[in-house]
Amino acid sequence: MQVRVRFAPSPTGKLHIGGLRVAIFNWLFARHFQGSFLLRIEDTDLERSKQEHTDSILKTFKWIDMNPDESVVIQSSRIEEHKQLIDKLLQQDKVYKCFCAIKREDLDSENYSKYNRKCRDKVFEQDDLNKSFVIRFKLPDNINEVSFDDLIHGKITFNLDQLDDFIIARSDGAPMYNFVVVADDAYMKISHVIRGEDHISNTPKQILLYKALDYNLPKFAHVPLILDPMGGKLSKRNSASSVEECIKMGYLPDALFNYLVRLGWSHGDQEIFTRDELIKYFSLDHVGKSGAAFDIEKMQWVNNQYISKKTAIDLLRLIQEDVEPDFLKQFSSFNYDQIIELIDVYKERAVTLQFICQSLKTLDQIPKSYSEQAIMEWIKPGTLDYLKNLINELELVQDWTENNISDIFKQFCKKNSIKISDLAQPVRLALIGETSGIGVFKLLFIFSKEESMKRLYKFLEFLNNKV
Repeated sequence: MQVRVRFAPSPTGKLHIGGLRVAIFNWLFARHFQGSFLLRIEDTDLERSKQEHTDSILKTFKWIDMNPDESVVIQSSRIEEHKQLIDKLLQQDKVYKCFCAIKREDLDSENYSKYNRKCRDKVFEQDDLNKSFVIRFKLPDNINEVSFDDLIHGKITFNLDQLDDFIIARSDGAPMYNFVVVADDAYMKISHVIRGEDHISNTPKQILLYKALDYNLPKFAHVPLILDPMGGKLSKRNSASSVEECIKMGYLPDALFNYLVRLGWSHGDQEIFTRDELIKYFSLDHVGKSGAAFDIEKMQWVNNQYISKKTAIDLLRLIQEDVEPDFLKQFSSFNYDQIIELIDVYKERAVTLQFICQSLKTLDQIPKSYSEQAIMEWIKPGTLDYLKNLINELELVQDWTENNISDIFKQFCKKNSIKISDLAQPVRLALIGETSGIGVFKLLFIFSKEESMKRLYKFLEFLNNKV
């Protein structure tokens, strides 16, 4: 059997990371078996579907490098084919027109969610045929249950008592979700339907429709949902749950891909994978049967693993593409080469590209204030004099390199019998307003002699006024 899988998002809102994870599982399954990965936009909810959401979905798949192997199917473009199939089922007496306005008396007396089949075998008069109607599917009377072997959960059985003659077309003629899904999956020759487990309850209806339409059944696999840290379904209100927001925050495509695969799938204890490794190892056998908890810290850790291995030039390009297009225009103290140097330093600790942006923009500004806690800890009797003398020696440096700056510091501290940290921390405080950050020698070098001196003199002025 040739493997053909699909991801079928509805363009009624932003793509959720749960949806993207399902798409990734489909893509990996197709690649593992040298099959085809297809994309279908399910836009038949015309009131809520928006082109901007379709555009965003397509842009996301390009961003994460998971373009479909065939042309994207737009579900609304197949409405006429859907209606023709419904007409065929009407002719075969497998569905029927229901003219009932849905009222309490038209529902089963013991289960008010079920229709009582009032119109199922009724002979209608001409006046009835002028009323609006829906199309209902005739549940077969010769079976009691519907079963299927889920490739993740095993055998799942539904008793037909749980179903009623469900609607497959609204009164305006628009086909309903369960019907168009079956029609389009058959049209696209889908061999495996891999989707979220919230669709399990739709599966028996769809199986009945497959059989009524004389279509071959695909295999089904229902992926457990992503949970929040409390064990509930991950809310769409969580900003990190939107793929678009993840992109804006500066998660790298391969990092998000890697994290989402590992959220509910495993291959031993390995955490970081290349795409080729994932294609080689991926199977539905290793997808967990229960939901996986979303962990923002783990996602950031994975992102850092990918960021730290990128060149600074590549990271700058990604920042400009995904996070801040006008990033370079926002600096007054640093030129292009300095920005590249700083990105190269900060990438080791960056959990997102946004972290790099914020860090560099903070560095670009001469501190307007200094950490009071750091001043209390590091500014001691004699510190002011040491700083003045060190600045005098730094002023004499002609070749402003990290090594030369380091040598000056070490010689000065040795000559004055003080620890390097007792001087390095006040200097870092002068440069960036706090004492945590990158190495002070590298900081002085990247800032340039002119910028470093400007900040050191300002700090001296601050300390003089404080004293």
